[in-house]
Amino acid sequence: MPRLKAAVIGTGILGLDLAERLNASPLLSCALVAGRSCSAGALRRAAQLGCEISSEGIAAVVRADVDVVFDASSAEAHAAHWAALASADVLLVDLTPSSGGSMVTPTVNGVRAESDRHLSLVSCGGQAVLPVLNAIASNSERVEDVEVVTSVASACVGPATRDNLDEYLAITGYAVKRLTGSPGVKVLATISPALPAPAFRAQITACAYGVRSAALSGAVEAAADAVRQYSPGYEVSALSVADDLVRATVTVTARTGRLPAYAGNVEIINAAAVTLAERYARYRKVGHSG
Repeated sequence: MPRLKAAVIGTGILGLDLAERLNASPLLSCALVAGRSCSAGALRRAAQLGCEISSEGIAAVVRADVDVVFDASSAEAHAAHWAALASADVLLVDLTPSSGGSMVTPTVNGVRAESDRHLSLVSCGGQAVLPVLNAIASNSERVEDVEVVTSVASACVGPATRDNLDEYLAITGYAVKRLTGSPGVKVLATISPALPAPAFRAQITACAYGVRSAALSGAVEAAADAVRQYSPGYEVSALSVADDLVRATVTVTARTGRLPAYAGNVEIINAAAVTLAERYARYRKVGHSG
């Protein structure tokens, strides 16, 4: 089978990095990059990547002959994008912090990419902490309280992300609550203007009763190894257990594409999105060949 054709909605940091990743994939190619207002720089970058580009947004995507659509626009716009594509035979991968779609992390429940047609990547913070929280929840009797604090460099936070900060906090917290069963979840985020720009980091604090400390260490390392298969700069740089309190620090540096090292937030969510779409492509190929 030829590579599946993909469209990207959004011409910001996420969208253009996605286009580059898609064209480097053995299973996917970027046929279109669409936005509502495309800058000259975005036009040049997309042209260099061999992608068509349009300033007509979702209208151009609906007309395009594509198999997968990546929404890297905004949470506010995503509902309309899904409504426009719901009846189409496409996989919609949502990188905005909206509340639509099945929340998916490749190493936790990536199998859903084989059956669901509307996937939510939650947020960059969610992609960073959910694999570790899954290990914590799986190696304890119950999780009562979770706090997640993410820190990201200002230089790699676009205007849409800044506008969607409330949605980012809400959907990340909802995903953590769904995964861990914790009744108490708090998510905080800071955008750091520091120079040199710091790497993307997430600090996890969880009250986990009956935690199996010896098993947890191995489970967390296995979870990190699995994430590194698609995001090689992913590290659990600290892990401690004191009584029922578990603390972990996750750092993500960008090691692929043209991203600066500090743009780990872009790296992990885009890498996860492409990984899920490639899983869909493999599943579809097997189904067609069978």
